[in-house]
Amino acid sequence: MTDRSLPPAPVPDAILEASLYAQDLDSARIFYGGVLGLTEVVYAEGRHVFYRVGPTILLIFNPDATAQGSTDPAMPVPGHGAHGPGHLCLSATPDQIDTWRTRLIATGHQIDADFQWPNGARSLYVRDPAENSLEFAEPRLWG
Repeated sequence: MTDRSLPPAPVPDAILEASLYAQDLDSARIFYGGVLGLTEVVYAEGRHVFYRVGPTILLIFNPDATAQGSTDPAMPVPGHGAHGPGHLCLSATPDQIDTWRTRLIATGHQIDADFQWPNGARSLYVRDPAENSLEFAEPRLWG
């Protein structure tokens, strides 16, 4: 339902940032930077680690630290956070999914699921050290 007195909402054309939460940022760094090979952009010990994923930034926050919000008046980011497993899906070709499967198993990560959706797109699921569900899927999953 919309209020007719409001101007039309501009439609975002991309996701600039996506967040996951992990209390053990050292384990997150080993997984996302080491196993997945993502480029680390920013690290603040005990608070967060950020990675570049194409044009998007993956933010991994310690939920206890970010619940407090910023104490820097120049950057008044409000408190936020989540507890429990989240989900993130990364785009991958079929060959890349095969390579990810091999790499993840070789580094001791159990595959949760590997299947094809009704439209034929393949998804591979694994858990990060914080138990977030990480999916690698063909872009055609969403048409």
